[in-house]
Amino acid sequence: MGTPLGLDAGMSVTTVLLFALATFLLTVSPGPGVLYVTARTLSQGRAAGFVSMFGIESGEVVWIAAAATGVAALLSASTAALGILRWAGAAYLVYLGIQRWRQAETPPAPGRAPLGAIFAQGFVTQIFNPKVAVFFVAFLPQFLNPAEPIAPQVAVLGVVYIAIAVAVDTSYVLAASAISKRFLAGRTVQRRTGRVAAATYVALGVAAAASGIKER
Repeated sequence: MGTPLGLDAGMSVTTVLLFALATFLLTVSPGPGVLYVTARTLSQGRAAGFVSMFGIESGEVVWIAAAATGVAALLSASTAALGILRWAGAAYLVYLGIQRWRQAETPPAPGRAPLGAIFAQGFVTQIFNPKVAVFFVAFLPQFLNPAEPIAPQVAVLGVVYIAIAVAVDTSYVLAASAISKRFLAGRTVQRRTGRVAAATYVALGVAAAASGIKER
């Protein structure tokens, strides 16, 4: 009889717990995904925040599938491919920062962004998120037992990752929603908050680009 979560497939409870801790530290720290979810919640409410969160998690599911099918291993083996991915992510983060700055300086339009567009942008944000890319390409494989089938192990770790990510992002959405109702009613505060988010996006993009330069 198998152990819970399929741990009899070459994966110990200690390994899963260590991976869970690493996942929590990754997801709770501010990054492109957290910034996007928080910004959407602040600007458009709780519903938009949750839709952006689902977009973020969908992007992470793609990375989990890539790890299970070996794409992550191929990227890890190809310095050029990994470099392209990181540069693309850095450029996208800078682009998001510029867009966020423009939104902060321009009075809000009467209409709201469609939920489908919010989901799609969240999805793309996480696909090109350098922090997530490095995690799944370079860090997740350290928790795998190469002597056992890889796909089942990735499936177990993927379930752990998504569960923790959803819990953390939900907390950010609820917190941002509460803050927006109490403190962000004024246009001046909204503008300053938008500028901070924009500067953070650009800083993350520059940091990702600098990381790629150092590895050469």
